[in-house]
Amino acid sequence: MREYSEAFKRKLVQRMVLPGGPSAKQLSREVGVAQPTLSRWVREAATLEGVSKRRTRSTPAARPPAQKRPEDRSADEKLHLVLEAGALSEADIGEFLRRRGVHEADLVAWREAALGGLGAAQSTQARSGDARRVRELERELRRKDKALAETAALLVLQKKVRAIWGDGDDDTKPGSDE
Repeated sequence: MREYSEAFKRKLVQRMVLPGGPSAKQLSREVGVAQPTLSRWVREAATLEGVSKRRTRSTPAARPPAQKRPEDRSADEKLHLVLEAGALSEADIGEFLRRRGVHEADLVAWREAALGGLGAAQSTQARSGDARRVRELERELRRKDKALAETAALLVLQKKVRAIWGDGDDDTKPGSDE
């Protein structure tokens, strides 16, 4: 059994755990170290601080400790990620998402939420203008309701006056003194 230096082991483990890094099998063929040995080094390194184990096919639910679930991220982190991703080209987005442990769907949802929040702030200003307009219209409506009530009361009184005094339609001819 051959002894390898800690620096050599660390270098190979780092290559394997990098996003897009070679698998243990590929690296085994490249450097001549047995694949089970490389896999063991990765498992051992995963227990050390600062080294994360890459997700394998046999453990699809395994998540590197540095990655957070989307709901565990703060609003500041989400906004920072959205802004950072916005500055990247389309070609660089995939690598950025892998490096940060973010799904594209989460990034899109966070971007929409940020834009929706900006729209809500603008609509708040618009709503305050709308509220002022509504108050003016309500005041005008109350004034017109009062005027309409006065007119209706005058019409009712006019009807009663005609009923009491008559409608002025008597049998006398205009211009005659009789």
